[in-house]
Amino acid sequence: MAGERGGIFAGGDPFVLARAWLAEAEAVEPNDHNAIALATVDADGMPNARMVLLKEIEDDGFVFYTNYESRKASELTGGKAAFVMHWKSLRRQIRARGTVTREDGPKADAYYRSRGLQSRLGAWASKQSAPLSSRAALVAEVAKIAALKGIDPERPPFWGGYRITPVEIEFWADGAHRLHDRFRWTRPGPGAPWEVTRLQP
Repeated sequence: MAGERGGIFAGGDPFVLARAWLAEAEAVEPNDHNAIALATVDADGMPNARMVLLKEIEDDGFVFYTNYESRKASELTGGKAAFVMHWKSLRRQIRARGTVTREDGPKADAYYRSRGLQSRLGAWASKQSAPLSSRAALVAEVAKIAALKGIDPERPPFWGGYRITPVEIEFWADGAHRLHDRFRWTRPGPGAPWEVTRLQP
């Protein structure tokens, strides 16, 4: 199996491999090389999907940030999620699914401070996923927040990160004649050893 996973699939750590693919995509994707399609399920079992920006690939998880009062956040309280990251330029994708935990400590504070001022103010102003009367109303709310919070606003208590700790990761690369290469990494839980299986296209 190890010999079969040469080239772009080589390596013994899926997070190292994911970071390598993401770095390659950064050089060629024209926009948002770190965009993922995040999938969740609501309390009635109805699925949902939307694009979010992946901000970090940790040693054992994938981290993104959002409003804790948003619709996606309410669906993440179920504790499980999945995503796909697709790069048309590389003709590759990564799929993952696993458990979800919140990241609302110093790491979230540091990421929030790294954002541009307008983005930080926008996090305060937006009641994400709630109905909005007009764009002008949102712009006015940002201006109001700017007057209240100044040029160095702290992270809102309702805004922070989520970490997906996967139990399954699949690396996919386009193949000639639709004979794609697919390798699925699975484990019974966080910290357990991975098993790698080549899948039919």
